[in-house]
Amino acid sequence: MNVESETIDGALILVPSGRVDSNSAGDLESAVRDALEASDKIVLDLAKVPYISSAGLRVVLLCAKELKAKNGGFALCGLSENVMDVFQLSGFSNILEIADDRAAAISAIS
Repeated sequence: MNVESETIDGALILVPSGRVDSNSAGDLESAVRDALEASDKIVLDLAKVPYISSAGLRVVLLCAKELKAKNGGFALCGLSENVMDVFQLSGFSNILEIADDRAAAISAIS
């Protein structure tokens, strides 16, 4: 899995590409851990992720918990219909900030 990153308005944007499942969740977790060391405001843009499994949800929750512990900000954006369904069915949509696009996500954590 490839995870691109860029900084916009003080927020570190992570953009993973491909399925996030048990085979690739480790790559995403590695990128998230690096991001947590670099920033206290992270946006996970899932526009290039067609599928996320429970292993991927675990990584998302890890990021959210770590940032909450250090009073940082975390938001998701760009979720496809399928990925949003997973977040809704798991209940994660009730506990995480989910925005339509990067600008809204950055605004939500600023």
